[in-house]
Amino acid sequence: MDRVLTEKHIALGVTGSIACYKAVDLASKLTQLGALVDVLMTPSAARFVSPLSFRGVTGRAVFVDMFDPESETAEQHVVIARRAAGMIIAPASATTIARLANGLAEDMVSLTALATTAPIVVAPAMDHQMWEHPATQHNLRTLQARGALVVGPEEGRLASGHTGMGRLAETPALIAALKTAMGRHGDLAGRRIVVTAGPTREAIDTVRFISNYSSGKMGFAVAEAARDRGATVTLVTGPTALPEPWGVMTVHVQTTAQMAEAVASACEDADAIVMAAAPSDFRPAEVASRKIKRTGEEVTIRLAPNPDIIAGLPGDRLIKVGFAAESEDVLENAEAKVARKGLAFIVANDVTAPGSGFGTDTNQVVFIEASGRREHLPLLPKSEVAHRILDRVVELLREREGTRA
Repeated sequence: MDRVLTEKHIALGVTGSIACYKAVDLASKLTQLGALVDVLMTPSAARFVSPLSFRGVTGRAVFVDMFDPESETAEQHVVIARRAAGMIIAPASATTIARLANGLAEDMVSLTALATTAPIVVAPAMDHQMWEHPATQHNLRTLQARGALVVGPEEGRLASGHTGMGRLAETPALIAALKTAMGRHGDLAGRRIVVTAGPTREAIDTVRFISNYSSGKMGFAVAEAARDRGATVTLVTGPTALPEPWGVMTVHVQTTAQMAEAVASACEDADAIVMAAAPSDFRPAEVASRKIKRTGEEVTIRLAPNPDIIAGLPGDRLIKVGFAAESEDVLENAEAKVARKGLAFIVANDVTAPGSGFGTDTNQVVFIEASGRREHLPLLPKSEVAHRILDRVVELLREREGTRA
């Protein structure tokens, strides 16, 4: 389940495009995340994909006919429009985009879009020549000026056999865009949040490096959660296998020194930093200019300390949240870092505990505040741990502003 989407009514508009089949996956994924999905289809869309497919994955009625005598209410589109927390039109054909831009209501999709006050996401999908046409671009600018969020399209092979811009954005990007639109007025709206994630790499020679097992999942979860709550987010990440989060400014680095520089720059106008990365504490004092050859003899590598990134940031205007991934004396080691680094609180976890190690999708953490107060959380998905962290950040920001007032 997803904190943003659970029990929220989402209107999914599906229009006439060969990409309709991807909308079935979108409806399924939204339902799995806890959303109540009302699917609206144009008659053209129903010729590509059966409404039964959507009913099968959502367990809810699908609406195609504006004049359906069997409809539960006289104005079904009004009911759906009023209860929707968000609306996404995917795929959005050039024709539907033109209808929306001109305020026409000729089918259940455009009719509902005209009736709702919920945030709207438009996901275009069409041949690249249609996408590039001045009329399409003009219509999209019109929708954006009214507050619609446009996601995609992507470049790739199209139904025509040509390659170009026009493919429907993938499901994760569509969901991220919808959550972003729904969170524009969230409790972090207007805030700038910096998040770090992943490991760093410190070169030994031209082919080897020192690093650790951090996957970056916790930091990415925090960045996405902050985005979903309305923040402007900068994610500074070391090397990971994770795709860049949609709607987040992502800065890629390799070394701890590079991460320190990027973080310092990003924090100049930030409200808070969540240091979820696992930067290397040490680096080789000297880096060999060529690959070190095996000779059968021992090789000694002298290590030099890396800068403590978060300790060097000002704490008077910045809410600083640290992480302590420990394997022994977890709470004692974490508590010692709070004062030393000037943190508002630290998130401590035992990386040897089941479900809490590197690379997992869950985490069991303890919040330790500068006052010494501790809050123990149960084993939770990292997405929910991220929101719990941000819940506390929101409280601290409000407390700080109240003190200044």
